[in-house]
Amino acid sequence: AERPLWLGSLKSNVGHAQAAAGVGGVIKMVMALEHGVLPKTLHVDEPSSRVDWSAGAVELLAEQREWPEVGRPRRAGVSSFGVSGTNAHVILEQAPAVESVAGPEAVRDLPVVPLVFSAKSQVALEDQSALVTRLLESAGDVRPLDVAFSLATGRSVFEHRQVRVGEVTVEGVASQSTGRTVLVFPGQGTQWAGMGR
Repeated sequence: AERPLWLGSLKSNVGHAQAAAGVGGVIKMVMALEHGVLPKTLHVDEPSSRVDWSAGAVELLAEQREWPEVGRPRRAGVSSFGVSGTNAHVILEQAPAVESVAGPEAVRDLPVVPLVFSAKSQVALEDQSALVTRLLESAGDVRPLDVAFSLATGRSVFEHRQVRVGEVTVEGVASQSTGRTVLVFPGQGTQWAGMGR
C-alpha cells in the first residue's frame, strides 16, 4: 500500500492519439524515467466509479509526484489500444547511469566543404566571396567547416548566389517569383472532396 502502482494516461495530454498513442506513451514514460517525475493525469476531477480502487494497490496519478530512487532501476509499463488493436505493450526500464569521461574533443576536418554565398547584388556577392577567401587564407585557427556552417545557416538568402566547392564555383541569380510556396498537411484527404490536392 505504501508503494502503489501509479496509473497515468497519455490521452489526458493529447486526446485520442489513435495509431500514435503507443509511441506517445513510450515517449512520455521515457521522459518520466529520465527526469524522475511521474506526470499527473490531466482533466480528471475524480477517478472512475466503475473501477474498484480499494482492491489492489493501484492509484491514479491525480498529482505530479517525484519518482524516487529505491535501490533498483525505475520501471514503467505502457499499454496502448487503438482501432487496430494493441499498438504498444512494453515495459521500460531506467537506463544505467553513464559516467561522463572528460577528454579532448575529437575534431575532424573535411577535405573540401561547400561555401555558400548570397547577396543583393553581384558586386556585394563578389565582395563577400573575397572577404571569406582572405579570412580562410590568413594564418590562424579558422576552420573552413565552421565558416561554411556559418555561411549556410547564419545569413539571409538573397537573389544573387554563389557556391564554391574547392576549385569549382557555381553562380547565378534566383528567379523573381511573384507567388509564395505553401506546404499543406491535409490529413487523410477525406474530410472534403479534393482536400488532398
